Amino acid sequence: MARKSTKMSRIKNIEPSPLTISIKIPVPEPGSGIASAYVDLSQCASLIARRFYRQGLNWGIAGMKISSSNPGTLVVSKIPNTWVAAAAWTKAFNHWNRQQMDAVDKAGAESAVARFRDFKVLADPAHLLAAQAVGYDMNLTNLLPIDFAGNAYAGGEWQLSEIVIPNLVPDASGSLVDPFDFKLHMVGVNNVGGVSRGIIEGYADSRAYPQSPDPVSPDIGSDDNWLQRMFDVGADHEEILDNATDRNDDLPYPQVNYPGGETQAPQLELHDISTVYSSSATTSVAATRIKGGNMPCGLIRFDWTQQSGPITQEILIQIDMIPGSHRGYLAEPMQEM
Repeated sequence: MARKSTKMSRIKNIEPSPLTISIKIPVPEPGSGIASAYVDLSQCASLIARRFYRQGLNWGIAGMKISSSNPGTLVVSKIPNTWVAAAAWTKAFNHWNRQQMDAVDKAGAESAVARFRDFKVLADPAHLLAAQAVGYDMNLTNLLPIDFAGNAYAGGEWQLSEIVIPNLVPDASGSLVDPFDFKLHMVGVNNVGGVSRGIIEGYADSRAYPQSPDPVSPDIGSDDNWLQRMFDVGADHEEILDNATDRNDDLPYPQVNYPGGETQAPQLELHDISTVYSSSATTSVAATRIKGGNMPCGLIRFDWTQQSGPITQEILIQIDMIPGSHRGYLAEPMQEM
């Protein structure tokens, strides 16, 4: 007899995984600027659950809790939650994968492909600069999880992906023959420092326009258009036609610029803002919460501005994960976003 599917049996299929990711943000002295930091949920989950989670996941989180002994404001941002970001990531991933697999196939090196080969990208240009400052060591660039006593997990191998432009740099004869490697970032300008390419802007630059600047349509006011003449009870049909055909006949968004690209909203999408207060007259004393949502690629940026007071400890952030069917977590491939 076939096993009956029940709610309890489905729940039992969820793999056990830690559901709280705790991190600390190093804080600068008051007045010295904003402390910015990045978290990669796939990297953190791989460490605390001791499983390999690809970065190309759209992670769901229930929310976050912020604790600080000093008042301040935390801004949380993420990769835009748009079809543009999903399509751009998918196209970049497919090209990266095809380029490597073509080379592997030609070399007959299928058995030599890295066991944990993965498509890993940066969030924005500032993320790139942070990685550059530490030699692209993502265990130093991103915040790693901690235990209850504040001990940080030791990082594993978590290297950024690169694409190769085969014919970019001219040789002595002027021919474009020398290849060049580029890292990839999701949001912002298409070329950062000659070392990283923008995924969303690259997607925008590779697509045809939705329509020409002036939509082509027949001369519907012509005498040959007998259908409109059927209701010609006066001399006002031309004005009516103008209202129906000439108003709102262009795109309701810029044709060339895509959200998250070089010009239109070139920064990460704002997820939430929350303030920790010092006054007992408020409800957020020493702690506050950030709303839940989905985090494309699991990449989250934190910007902390401390208002006053001495530095006594780092800012503690607890990220509440959601149990689900993707190896214990609620997450889906970016291709399905």
